[in-house]
Amino acid sequence: MQIDLALVEKARGGDETSFAMIYDIIQQELYKYALYTLGNSHDAEDVVAETFFEAYKGIKRLKEPAAFKSWMFKILSIRCKKKIAEYVKFRGNYDIDDFVALADDSLTAEELTERTEITRALSCLNTEERMIVVLTSMHGYTTLEISKILGKPHGTISSKLCRTYAKLRKMLGER
Repeated sequence: MQIDLALVEKARGGDETSFAMIYDIIQQELYKYALYTLGNSHDAEDVVAETFFEAYKGIKRLKEPAAFKSWMFKILSIRCKKKIAEYVKFRGNYDIDDFVALADDSLTAEELTERTEITRALSCLNTEERMIVVLTSMHGYTTLEISKILGKPHGTISSKLCRTYAKLRKMLGER
């Protein structure tokens, strides 16, 4: 979803109402990214809240209002990486049940099964692969935009995306 640059400018100027409106626009998109990256709804909510808190404190330092959305995803990406480091240190696994709990009551058994298979395949990817797939497939970012968000060369992101899609196709049996 597109964010009105005038809202970002007002938020940069300290307008709390504008920042709240931006929150309403982008919160769900950030949450989905965090959920698919972390695999846990509670942790996803926490990192999104932390992201907004950090963004609220630092929005005056944002140089280019048009970069707001990618700036938010960069903050969120860093928060997710820190949370994953905690997982490795303390648990070392993902709670796949949190993905399945998102199932919409209107889904057929076949659609629910497919969603579960996709979620399990995503959980088999490493963190960076999962981030790249979620940003492209779910949020429509280009590989160039993702390279800026993750701070990696464009060619690296493009090749990782290609290899990751091939890996997913293999895991899902060439659907």
